[in-house]
Amino acid sequence: MEAEIVSALAALSGSVIGGLTSLAASWVSHSVEARMQQTAADTARRQELYKAFIEEASMLYGEALGSDKAGISTLVGLYAMVSRMRILSTPHVTESADKVVRLTIDTYFAPNKTLRELRDVIKSGHIDPLRDFSEACREDLRAMRPR
Repeated sequence: MEAEIVSALAALSGSVIGGLTSLAASWVSHSVEARMQQTAADTARRQELYKAFIEEASMLYGEALGSDKAGISTLVGLYAMVSRMRILSTPHVTESADKVVRLTIDTYFAPNKTLRELRDVIKSGHIDPLRDFSEACREDLRAMRPR
C-alpha cells in the first residue's frame, strides 16, 4: 500500500511542479512583454517631445536672428516643453534644452542679422544652437534601448 501512496504523491507533486513552472514562465513572459511595451511607449513619447521642441526652438531662433519682437506665448510654450522634459528625460537633455531657450532669448536682444551676416555665420559653422540638445537626445534614446 505504501508504494501506491508514494507513487500517487510523486505523480501529484510532479503535476504541481509542472503547473507552477508553467505559471511562473507565463508570468515572467508577460512581465517582460509589459516592460518592453512600456519602454516603447516612453521612447515614442520622448521622441515626439524632442521633435516638437526642435521644430519650435528652430523657428523661434530663426525669428530671433532677424527680429527683436519675441512672442511671449511661444516662449512660454518652449518652457512648457522643457518642464515636460524634466519629468521624462535625463538631466543632460533638460540642461541642453535650457541652454537653447536662453540662447534664443539672448538672440532676441542681440542686434538683428542681415542676410549677408547670416551667410557668414553659417559658413563659420557657429549657427547650430540645437547640436548639443540633439546629441543629448540621441544618447538618452540610445540608453533606453533594450540590451
